[in-house]
Amino acid sequence: MRRVPTYDFVAPLWRWDAKDEATSGAWFFVSLPFDAADDIEATAGPGKGFGSVRVEVTIGGSTWRTSVFPSGERRTYVLPVKKAVRVAEGLDEGTEARVSLSLV
Repeated sequence: MRRVPTYDFVAPLWRWDAKDEATSGAWFFVSLPFDAADDIEATAGPGKGFGSVRVEVTIGGSTWRTSVFPSGERRTYVLPVKKAVRVAEGLDEGTEARVSLSLV
């Protein structure tokens, strides 16, 4: 059985600057540390749609499955943090989130 690495880190929540926020809504992310992103890229192989990689994430008492996406602008993977998690964990733009992430 293959051991799946877990990446634990703290990163600030940031808001994506959409070209047309009125129609796109507000998306919030945390950026993965470069060393974790490099390891995920080497471990996961080619991603699916948009280069995404499936992950399981825990922030505080919230755990969910989602994907991380490569960001050319940030030069790392970015993790979307849905509104329900932001509300449950008291996160707002600029708030530091303690993240535990593993590949699924």
